[in-house]
Amino acid sequence: MNAPQAIRNMRGPGQLVLQWQDGEHSLSHARLRGACPCSQCRAARLQGGISLVRDDVRVLQIEPQGYGVQLVFSDGHERGIYPWAYLHDLIAQS
Repeated sequence: MNAPQAIRNMRGPGQLVLQWQDGEHSLSHARLRGACPCSQCRAARLQGGISLVRDDVRVLQIEPQGYGVQLVFSDGHERGIYPWAYLHDLIAQS
């Protein structure tokens, strides 16, 4: 999966807006935080742990990683790298 054509971080409403070839799509910061793909968060979800994510969590920084982006959240979490295909799948599930 290719990178989106553009990414906008809208901190006020807490939305990450991605412009793909098939159109513009957005994901809430809380949804992104709750779906963090890092090994620690993934293991917690597999063990049935419920990740309580505050609605006011925000993406503070976006770091390109070639095949995706690393997101830095206002709650201090910054481990997950979100591959482009994973982000596209999250959009499809919304």
